Amino acid sequence: METVLTTHFADERYRRMDTYREYGGYEALKKAFAMTPEAIIAEVKKANLRGRGGAGFPAGVKWEFLPKDLSRPRALVINADEGEPGTFKDRLIMSRGPHLLIEGIVLSSFALRVHACWIYIRGEFVREAGIMDEAIAEAYAAGFLGKNILGSGFDLDVTVHRGAGAYICGEETSTINSLEGKRGWPRLKPPFPATVGAFGLPTIVNNVETIADIPWIVTHGGERFAALGCEKNGGTRLVGISGPVRRPGIYELPANVNLKDVIYDVAGGLRDGKELKAVIPGGSSTPVLRANEIDVTFDIESMAKIGTMAGTSGIVVIPEGTCMVRALSVLMNFYAHESCGQCTPCREGTGWLKKLVGKIEAGEGRPGDVELILDLCENMMGRTICALADAAVMPAQSFIWKFREEFDRHIGEQKCPYGNRF
Repeated sequence: METVLTTHFADERYRRMDTYREYGGYEALKKAFAMTPEAIIAEVKKANLRGRGGAGFPAGVKWEFLPKDLSRPRALVINADEGEPGTFKDRLIMSRGPHLLIEGIVLSSFALRVHACWIYIRGEFVREAGIMDEAIAEAYAAGFLGKNILGSGFDLDVTVHRGAGAYICGEETSTINSLEGKRGWPRLKPPFPATVGAFGLPTIVNNVETIADIPWIVTHGGERFAALGCEKNGGTRLVGISGPVRRPGIYELPANVNLKDVIYDVAGGLRDGKELKAVIPGGSSTPVLRANEIDVTFDIESMAKIGTMAGTSGIVVIPEGTCMVRALSVLMNFYAHESCGQCTPCREGTGWLKKLVGKIEAGEGRPGDVELILDLCENMMGRTICALADAAVMPAQSFIWKFREEFDRHIGEQKCPYGNRF
């Protein structure tokens, strides 16, 4: 399989500029500066590059949302918050290939006619923030950032901005508010960031992996990138898999890979003779699948057809013997803690989900509690400014729909049949 991102990640020196250049790094800039911005955007559209941050929106189409008026400055914001539980791919890119991200930023900024870029990085990523700062300093010293890059007449400044570790700041308008020094609350849309974004400027917000794909697309062409995937999902994706599998980690795989194959062939299946019970396919906010539902193509459209999402490609494997009520309780604790509190349905709803699921798990549930949870979910879904409430509702609903018998047994027996542990 042809790889786009991870070809040289095994070489720990790859994060240094000299090694990155030995492997052909920054050569795409020379090709790009001989192209027009419009031609680069056209290649990104041909590539069928879908956003790698979870929503999966076509990157080239998103770029064209910027106003045609060039009288105002524009901004590019790289969302490196990566707060979705089960997801750790962007961290790998920043720690192993920071110059790949930087080159992607320069190429994207040139295509978008942007002269200022901010990398909004998760507060807990202390080491990764340091690596990015070092790489940016190297890029400035070598003339790949700053004034008149490679004699092209194109100027670009890049700044690393560290967040404070809030899950909500992974939402693009919350990212922008936090970047501006405001409370990390989502904004009502419209206006959308492409019109009024960071510091009031037209802004594109893209995920780390999305931007890291751009050098390969510019070098090899959009059609070749598209051919690595499937019809509406071009290229390869970084797929993270965690849980009791023999080979957990990050794998670069084509967009049309089968989910079952990822678990049993790529990751080697479950260890210690365990049997599969369930799979969270794309990070904690995506609806759970039972073991008999995983023989499906792991692309955006195919996952949507079976009622779930590819999301951030963060696969969490759940073995037999796991208490699904307990697992859901852990997730509901997370979402209640991370709700920013701006919207009442989310602020109050996530707290009630945490309380109700926790009661059932502790053996204190009552008849009607499961119906109350489902009713609560109906009153949260789609009724808030951002999708955090939806992110809590989707696992809550799916855990109950797929494993209702466990919730009923907890209530009927007034205890956890699994001994209140994973």
